Amino acid sequence: MPLSRRRFLASSLGLAVASPAVAQSYGQFFKVENDEGRPVANMRLPGEITGQIQELRGVTYVGPREAEVTLYEFFDYNCPYCRKAAADMTALAGSDPALRIGLVHNPILSPMSAQAAKVSLAVQRKLGSAAAFTFYGQLLATRGQIDGNKALDLGAKLGVPRSELEEIADSDAVREAMRAHMHIAANLGLTATPSYVLGNTGVLGHPGVKSLAKMIAAMRRCDQIACG
Repeated sequence: MPLSRRRFLASSLGLAVASPAVAQSYGQFFKVENDEGRPVANMRLPGEITGQIQELRGVTYVGPREAEVTLYEFFDYNCPYCRKAAADMTALAGSDPALRIGLVHNPILSPMSAQAAKVSLAVQRKLGSAAAFTFYGQLLATRGQIDGNKALDLGAKLGVPRSELEEIADSDAVREAMRAHMHIAANLGLTATPSYVLGNTGVLGHPGVKSLAKMIAAMRRCDQIACG
């Protein structure tokens, strides 16, 4: 069954996102740099909001449940920096088996991003997080604009018929999951993609794999992204 562009667009454009609960005042709460030595915007976040991330449905996780540190990435499938981030998330998952990574959808750039996110959530519901993490890496490694059709093609290669994936992607459960993901992102003031949450700290933009590894190491030492 071909992708219903009208249905996908209608449901994507109907996503209401809350106004940020966190003021747009990301600066440098912690003095951290990206892989090129430039300052990374970050901010302490309310624990009552960051604590809600683990309650979200449809988050793709890799790494042990009992991990000391969980790194959440909020991403959009049509964000160019998210392509580099996906390769770095895969590298971190392979080099740091004690780390837990959670992928949270924040398709703020276009309706096509929302279409792809819905298919990604459908893959996660049907095949689980391991397959969804593979899907995430492979889809962001493709060239050109990413939309629902491209996502469905890749999902079919993973073994789920397009018609079944489309049905799951258009379900109320997937729509509510994506709305909840975006609601949390908005409440945390995560206006850039990708953005990250480590503990109760938000990081805007992709700082690079080396910088992220340093922040993760600091979290293990002092429960902050940088130790004094």
